[in-house]
Amino acid sequence: MERSELESIIRATGASEECGGYVFLRDPFWSATQQAAFVALKAKHAHPAQKSARGWLCIPTGGSSGGLKFARHDEQTLSAAVRGFCEHFNLKHVNAIDVLPPWHVSGLMARVRCAATGGKHVAWDWKRLEAGDFPEVSANEPWVLSLVPTQLQRLLKRPAACAWLKRLHLIFLGGGPVWPALAEAANAAEIPVVLSYGMTETAAMVAAQQPEDFRNGDRSSGKPMPHARITLDDESIVCITGESVMRGYLGEPDLARGFRTADRGNFDEQGNLHIAGRRDEVAITGGEKVNLSEVEAVLRGLPGFEEVAVIAVPHAEWGEAVTACYLGAKDAAFDQVINSHLLRHQCPKYWLAFAPEEWPRNAQGKLNRAALRAAALARINPSRQS
Repeated sequence: MERSELESIIRATGASEECGGYVFLRDPFWSATQQAAFVALKAKHAHPAQKSARGWLCIPTGGSSGGLKFARHDEQTLSAAVRGFCEHFNLKHVNAIDVLPPWHVSGLMARVRCAATGGKHVAWDWKRLEAGDFPEVSANEPWVLSLVPTQLQRLLKRPAACAWLKRLHLIFLGGGPVWPALAEAANAAEIPVVLSYGMTETAAMVAAQQPEDFRNGDRSSGKPMPHARITLDDESIVCITGESVMRGYLGEPDLARGFRTADRGNFDEQGNLHIAGRRDEVAITGGEKVNLSEVEAVLRGLPGFEEVAVIAVPHAEWGEAVTACYLGAKDAAFDQVINSHLLRHQCPKYWLAFAPEEWPRNAQGKLNRAALRAAALARINPSRQS
């Protein structure tokens, strides 16, 4: 793909801004703090008069964990990702139903894959899909769709949506952990789910299953794709090298085409990648380490919660307190069930119920954990910590 073609795709999103040799993708739902961070980043770094030859496309990242950053990509990094994608799934043309916003890397790459391969791209509003308004898909052409787990969970509640999903060739599920109950429901509905792993910094997915893997009970993120090499360092942190890796963050030195993620992982005997959670998802409470993602996985597997997230908040006596934030109802007998699944130091000290309109999601339905933690802290009175 030539730069001019990629620039045309970016302009067509209606979510771009050119400044000082860079082209920025902008999220119209940024908070005031993130908007101010964007203005400050532009003022500090986007001042060269000439066009940047490499890393000129700045894609926002870091919104779910707090600070705003921009991963610098270009036509070469994105083209490498497209080639690896097509080879991994044996696709000559990519036809995509796209419900994710273009300022998100998954929504952007759906557009780029279709354009680069001469496929069809159908932008579709997520609310229309959720309400049962489904785009037409030809039975003799392979169509793909990318969803986050919460979106799939909502669609699975509707028989008509399940029937439509079964007509697609591949449904990529990423952007967060897939809890056991959701995986079982998707398998029971015979939905062609493909679990994958990737991020803005790698131009979307760098590991993915094959279509039959999920059907056969595999719940890994699949094998590394042709354009990426994935290794684990001494701390089991996932490291990625390859041509689709970003040039670097805006304002930081270029990378040597290698990127150390924030995720911990392991490989099984078949060479499949398993993500064990983020390296910062560990709380120290009373001197004991608690893996928050493990606690969250247990809670997600139990009835009573529509959605749940486990975070850590400061505590005067214990250092940090494990805190469960949730949508849904928690009855009095629930504590007994929790105690049978978790060790004493793993059990949440705080249970915070949220209304659906209070649950902080971004435009693609992904939980904003930084906003959730801020809301949790606002609810907890330090004088009542015990």
